[in-house]
Amino acid sequence: MSYRDVATKQVLIWSCTSVGARMPVAMAPLALVFLVRERPGGYALGAVLAAVYVLGEIVGAPALGLRLRPDRARRQLAGGLVAGTAGFVGLGVFPGAHPVVLAAFAFVAGGAPAASAGALRALLTDLVPARAVAQAMSAETMLMSGVWAVSPAAVTGLALGAAPRLPLLLAAVLMASAVAGLWLLPAGWGRDDTPGQGQGKEGAGPSLLGLLVGAWPVFVTGAASLTLLGLAELVLPALLEQRGIGVGWSGPILAGMAVAAGLGAFLYGLRTWPGRLRTRSVVLIVGMAVCVAGAALIPTMAGIAAALAVSGMLQSGALLTRNLSLREALPPSTLAAAYSVMYAAAGAGYAAAGSFAGALLQVTAPSTAVLAGVALTLLLTAVGWWGETRSGGRAARGADTVVTAAPAGSVGSVGDPAAPGCLDAPGPEGTAIRGGGDPEHRL
Repeated sequence: MSYRDVATKQVLIWSCTSVGARMPVAMAPLALVFLVRERPGGYALGAVLAAVYVLGEIVGAPALGLRLRPDRARRQLAGGLVAGTAGFVGLGVFPGAHPVVLAAFAFVAGGAPAASAGALRALLTDLVPARAVAQAMSAETMLMSGVWAVSPAAVTGLALGAAPRLPLLLAAVLMASAVAGLWLLPAGWGRDDTPGQGQGKEGAGPSLLGLLVGAWPVFVTGAASLTLLGLAELVLPALLEQRGIGVGWSGPILAGMAVAAGLGAFLYGLRTWPGRLRTRSVVLIVGMAVCVAGAALIPTMAGIAAALAVSGMLQSGALLTRNLSLREALPPSTLAAAYSVMYAAAGAGYAAAGSFAGALLQVTAPSTAVLAGVALTLLLTAVGWWGETRSGGRAARGADTVVTAAPAGSVGSVGDPAAPGCLDAPGPEGTAIRGGGDPEHRL
């Protein structure tokens, strides 16, 4: 297996477009803090604005993602990105506005383009051959790891070296460039005759919402991995202080986690891996939990950094298995909505980690708070694995209903076992899935 099939002009254009759409997301929370920090109570206001921004993402991703349609995805994405650009422009042009006005701009900037993450992922997997889907998703994870590693330095440099409004204006320019990039890419992605999309037989099969609800175990385990990582990140300064280590090491340690996450994504796409996707996911999340628990117990800075770096590497692989599991469980036309719901679930998990950490730190030591988060993550992972195990049998019994919704003789019909539409239909994990997401079978 290699990344040759991903090294194309179209994927390069997609990468530039994706950076334009996603870097503002990585910049926004810290940029909002710098925007208002010189006001009275500025840090508290900045935290509130950042929370409102994340809330916009959590609300907007599923609400808008469920409305995405493959045949008019470009127009829908462009509309959301334009609205998001306007939100960032409002924040950058009117930094002294009333907090309620700033909160409204922040909510629009976070919510309006929130479905773009899922839609761009669906578009990416349509730009590469089926055998390279796992490599494409790994490349996306590496790209996003780089974005998240660079963004804090860019925001800090611009806000302190020039003006606090500049990071938000840069975010607006980047998001506007993503709108332009959409017109250099296909207008949508491959469609199927999935019921609930208006393409199958009337009344045949479950609705889009029903299909997504049926994939709840995948969303639960995806959120669990982000909850654990978010808890580790948010508690890290307090943990370092507890160990008598300078809190200034938090930045380098977190940067190391981001780099390790990109390396983990690269390694995942290099070869095939044994076992079913749900089994791989559980192994990776349990490995993450062990590393984060180790970071809570290790007394040295080097040990904490190493443990968190390994956890970041495993976490990127865990999220890849979750996204590949969605491809296995759902028809192609629902994937953009599914990725958007996964994005919202991850955001909700991260936000919950912040609340959980804040509550625990009031009553217990940082190391104990991390260990409690590890226990919660393992519980959520067990629930998700149990749900996937049970849903596998139901998918086997219901697979024919979904597949036969396509007109006879069309691509992906039951009579053509090699057709892409058929291979994308939900199915059981009754046989071991080849590593790398079983790309030949378009998970």
